[in-house]
Amino acid sequence: MVYSDKIPRNKIPWYPTIDYDKCAGCQECYNFCRNNVYQWDDENNHPNVSNPYNCVVGCSACANLCPNEAIHFPTKEELAEVMKKLKEEANQGK
Repeated sequence: MVYSDKIPRNKIPWYPTIDYDKCAGCQECYNFCRNNVYQWDDENNHPNVSNPYNCVVGCSACANLCPNEAIHFPTKEELAEVMKKLKEEANQGK
């Protein structure tokens, strides 16, 4: 999968991280995400980010659903800075 027709998705650091101290194991994120980003860890009763690059760049819906605010993403500003840098690098490689 390529993002912005020049940048491979695996170069874009946009995916959730989980604060397991806050995670209550409600499965909201796991049940919501249809992109197979999460796998459920039955033993520890929490999600694992097993396929981070399946996450849609810019989507943070699972974090908004989390009742304990246990899911975090980079800020949109951080994403914009990374994308700008990656685009510049891609254009230099022409």
